[in-house]
Order: sequence, then structure tokens, then C-alpha cells
Amino acid sequence: MTAQDSVQTEGIDFALAAYLEDDVWQLAEIADTACETVDTLAHGLRRLPGEGGAIGMVAIEEDFFVLVRVAAHSTRVLLSDVTAAGEWLLAESALELLGIPLPDDEDEPAPAGDLGLLEDLGIAAIDMGVLLDDADLYPDEMLSDIARRLGFGPEFDEAVGLSAV
Repeated sequence: MTAQDSVQTEGIDFALAAYLEDDVWQLAEIADTACETVDTLAHGLRRLPGEGGAIGMVAIEEDFFVLVRVAAHSTRVLLSDVTAAGEWLLAESALELLGIPLPDDEDEPAPAGDLGLLEDLGIAAIDMGVLLDDADLYPDEMLSDIARRLGFGPEFDEAVGLSAV
């Protein structure tokens, strides 16, 4: 890893886990220290009781987000901006898991990973791509839209301090 050797927690806007329990979405805060890498995040998500796994939603410095979905032994990840990997260990570890080389200085912001990681829950890969292409939205707004589409939008907005839209 080349980003930062120490745990980076100061720029984390929020880190939430979402999981289904008895067909009702539950939200839980994720400790900042669990957001060091995709592996540490996935490890924490696997401890949750959700049926069919859990989804981790981490937004950093109003700049990018990482979605991590775990189920059984699989870990799926979506990084909203590959250029964040030069500064953030969490983003770098996402690219490492995906087998994508670190971006260089000329690379443009672009998502990387599994656009279809929420398809079985109702968000098609193409819709996720359209959402990620909206340059006018901040990461918290994108994640709020995802939460709304999954069925826990108001709870998400309240948890992260977004005003009702």
C-alpha cells in the first residue's frame, strides 16, 4: 500500500452499514477505524446479522464514496472515483481488490468496480452508472439516492444529517 501508513479517519464524513433483518432495513454506524481498508470494512460488515449480507456506505471529504457489499465469503466493491486512491488507503485497497492499477496524475475521475452490486435489490448497473456520472451530486447525495431506491432513504438522511428532500 502506498497511500498512508497510518489509519485515515479524519476525513470520513460518515460510515454506515445497511442490512435486512426480518425484511426491514436496519442501519448501524461503522467505527471509523473499521474503514481503513476494504478488508477491515468487509470484516466488520460480516459481523452484522443481516439476511443475505450487509452493505457498507462510506463517504470521504465530500469527494468520493466506497460501497462494499458482503455476503457469505464474497466481497463486492464500488469506488466512486479512482483518483482518490492516491490519497486514501480505503480507495487504494478497493482498486487492489478489483485488480486495477493505481491511477496516475493524468487520470480523470471515474468510478471503478461492480456497478451491479445492488441489482438484486432493485438498482440496475446502468442506473448506478447514470447516478455516478452526475457531476452535480456530492457523495452523500448519491448515497442518499441509493438508500431511497433501496427503501431506507429517510432513515439514511436522518443518520447522516441530510435535510429532507
